Amino acid sequence: MSTYFMKGKGYRIDFMLNGVRYTQAWFKTKTEAKRAEADKRKEVLEPQKETQTLTDMGFLELVNRRLDHLEAYTSQKHYEDYRYLATKWVHQWGHSKSSDVTPEMIERYVLQRSRMVSPHTANKELRSLRSLFNFGKKKKLVLENPTDDLDYLPVEKKLKHVPSPREIDKLIAVADEETGDYLWAVRETMARVSEINRLTWDDVSFRDRHVVLYTRKKKGGHLTPRKVPMTQKLFEVLSRRHTERDPSKPWVFWHSYWSNKTGETLEGPYKNRRKTLKTLCKKAGVKYSGFHALRHSGASIMENSNVPVGAIQRILGHENRSTTEIYLHTLGDSERQAMVTYEQARENSHTDSHTGPVAA
Repeated sequence: MSTYFMKGKGYRIDFMLNGVRYTQAWFKTKTEAKRAEADKRKEVLEPQKETQTLTDMGFLELVNRRLDHLEAYTSQKHYEDYRYLATKWVHQWGHSKSSDVTPEMIERYVLQRSRMVSPHTANKELRSLRSLFNFGKKKKLVLENPTDDLDYLPVEKKLKHVPSPREIDKLIAVADEETGDYLWAVRETMARVSEINRLTWDDVSFRDRHVVLYTRKKKGGHLTPRKVPMTQKLFEVLSRRHTERDPSKPWVFWHSYWSNKTGETLEGPYKNRRKTLKTLCKKAGVKYSGFHALRHSGASIMENSNVPVGAIQRILGHENRSTTEIYLHTLGDSERQAMVTYEQARENSHTDSHTGPVAA
């Protein structure tokens, strides 16, 4: 008998097929056990059909499956950035089968992108292509990842410009009230732009003086909340906006926009405001830096004021301390004191070498 029950454990399957024994346990019901046996028999008897389906997955279909997954499980910005890159890949290999896209083809493409744009951009595309084929393997849509043995190009890494408090003040000074409020919200919470765009009045507690921010940075794409205490300035800004709000709109920040997709004017939260920030930086006469740099600026200010890294990590919403440390750009007292000690030791060593005993 291929399916049998053992008291205290459950149902087990045990059968022979093509001279091979297959067993699996423990199932709560006999129906589950029977279904598992049927699935295993089908898997063993039809391997060729599965392989054929995998290797025949079209590259365009693979890209679309990946985009559908990103749209459902990641942020809007990540989805749009990936879709932008995907249009270039489809232009290259859209009529090919996934199995026909070889490592040599991808390497030529990456090198071409490096020459046309930059090694940094080329590496970003290679990283995204790698995630595309890894997704295909995980979902059993493709058999191999042609990027596995390809190396990233060497790049020259530079320190990112982190705006000073004075530069941020200048930006707010030349902004209209709506944009100024938005900048204050990013500045005073050190939030990701997607988190501020997603912020609703239900996420704001004036009584407890905190806002709840949601991010998709966690594994699995789940929206994960964290509480960030309000500064007095943020309390004032949000209190005024709450008083002046349109009760029919749930978002703290929203706008009307033309949708090419629907062909009509819609209302909803912002998706990105990069153009606005570029215009403001030019108008204020400060070096351009994205909204994300305001997170870096706030983290550096806290570090310079001896705020524990663990507290900074929780406010920024990082899972790992190492990620938080990337945001800390200040040259702290410990580093300065280390260089002072080095200089003193070097000078003392130089003096000692000239005042030692002289041989008779």
